[in-house]
Amino acid sequence: MNDLVSILTPTYNTEKFIKATIESVQNQTYNNWEMILVDDASIDQTVSVIEEFAQNDSRIKLFKLEKNSGNGFARNVALEKASGKYIAYLDSDDLWRSDKLEKQLQFLKEKNAPFTFSFYDSIDEEGNNLNRRVENPQPLIYKQLFFCNYVGNLTAIYDVEYFGKIKLESSEKRQDWRIWLTILKKIKTAEAIPEPLAFYRIRKDSISSSKFKLIRHNFGVYREFHGYNLIFSVLLMMRFLFTQLIIKPKYIKKI
Repeated sequence: MNDLVSILTPTYNTEKFIKATIESVQNQTYNNWEMILVDDASIDQTVSVIEEFAQNDSRIKLFKLEKNSGNGFARNVALEKASGKYIAYLDSDDLWRSDKLEKQLQFLKEKNAPFTFSFYDSIDEEGNNLNRRVENPQPLIYKQLFFCNYVGNLTAIYDVEYFGKIKLESSEKRQDWRIWLTILKKIKTAEAIPEPLAFYRIRKDSISSSKFKLIRHNFGVYREFHGYNLIFSVLLMMRFLFTQLIIKPKYIKKI
């Protein structure tokens, strides 16, 4: 298998992390990839760091937005520019293990599957391992995903020939969860590679670090994406919170 993988990476003021992120892609044992970075009008040195990489590696492609338009918009621009058979996601502060793409593509081929993801480990802002591994239900079914996002964005990869390019409204929050729901609604179940292939960086200023923001954005998935009325959305959020607080922690392991 030597199919092109398009890696979508929106960036915004991540000069501290973007070098390590790009290097984790360059270190992949699978070489047929393009990394599409869309900078959302950063005001630090993020662009300069990326440009230096792009000058020396034609697989790294930078596109710059004139004004700050949000992560979802930048990701959609990257999707439009993508030409690979597969779409993979990597945020500008996260990292991949060197065999991530190779193992996932081999897994897709063996299982004849159009979508997969994997376990991942957590690191802090300085790159220190937090000895915290996030695992997934095996297999993952749509009903489970409906009440909790078990798919780590930095681990997912899907087949464009099977699904097409999955584009959502740029203003939507929790865009990644909506993408996986769209996928699982079509294929019903998905299987994860049962080992960690990526490192998720936990930052103090990230959306996921604010529990209130996370709840509000997740509520929007039921209210806006699924189109449920207010009362039913509130009831679904109660089930979501139960899953998030009681069930999902069972898949978070100390290592």
